[in-house]
Amino acid sequence: MNLDQALKEYGTHIKMNQGKSRRTAASYTSDLREYFAFLKEKGISDTDEITPEWIDEFMKQQQTYKQQVSLARMAASIRSFHQDYVFMHDGIDPSLNLQVHKGPRRLPVYCTEEEVERLMNSFDDHDPVQLMYHAVLETIYGCGLRISEVTSLTLNRTDLESGKIRVMGKGNKERIVPIPAGSIPLLKQYRDIVRPVWVKKKTSLFFINRFGRKVTPQSVEIKLKEKCVELGFNKHITPHKLRHSYATHLLNGGADLRSIQEMLGHSNISTTEIYTHVQNKQLFDSYHKFHPGERGGDLKDEE
Repeated sequence: MNLDQALKEYGTHIKMNQGKSRRTAASYTSDLREYFAFLKEKGISDTDEITPEWIDEFMKQQQTYKQQVSLARMAASIRSFHQDYVFMHDGIDPSLNLQVHKGPRRLPVYCTEEEVERLMNSFDDHDPVQLMYHAVLETIYGCGLRISEVTSLTLNRTDLESGKIRVMGKGNKERIVPIPAGSIPLLKQYRDIVRPVWVKKKTSLFFINRFGRKVTPQSVEIKLKEKCVELGFNKHITPHKLRHSYATHLLNGGADLRSIQEMLGHSNISTTEIYTHVQNKQLFDSYHKFHPGERGGDLKDEE
């Protein structure tokens, strides 16, 4: 099959049949365009001409300027494409032996509880726009949601009376997440006072902006960046780092890993286990900072 036709077919399959999120589908498609551009440069125009050797040469080229995480995603994109193609059209998968290791995982950056409190207290809730952004960020941190999940929330999935949200996550998997009691009055204030004024046409979206349109992830990221500058935070806080903060603070408070996995919507417990590494790092940092022996002090027996 012609490479362009194959990419178009794959793009349809990954969205419709594999249940990938829009962002993941876009990332895979972008990777494959780069992969196919390389193949075309080598005179390959048909999928039947792709061999393991061509894939190896492409990945070696990629290694000269990409980091391990990006290489791993590129490998995943290529494998996903060839697996889908072979499933639909039979044949031999040239990517069977393609493997790239991500390397050591970096610990997620998170906010302290004091930083989150300062951030949330910095909004003027008498200003409807500030109230809306405050409610969005409160939902991300209070419920541990992805920014895409928050901006796609609907009224019928957000039950402020019982304090629960039904979230449609990655792969169209639904999960139920509790809303902290302290967040509910703010969300009710936005829903009952601000939102009705902004509605221009019928919509089920919980969060809309003053033009009556869907709140975009980009606008939330911009507002959060502005707040970081305003508050003098040294770290760059993003919506996803607020989600990391939610998980870290839950673990520090004694929540079990399985419960955190369920609330975050992780399909694999190994993804959630990264937060235990954060907790271990905190423990060792505290030891090195406060233990008398580490500070050069004398260790004396207490009577």
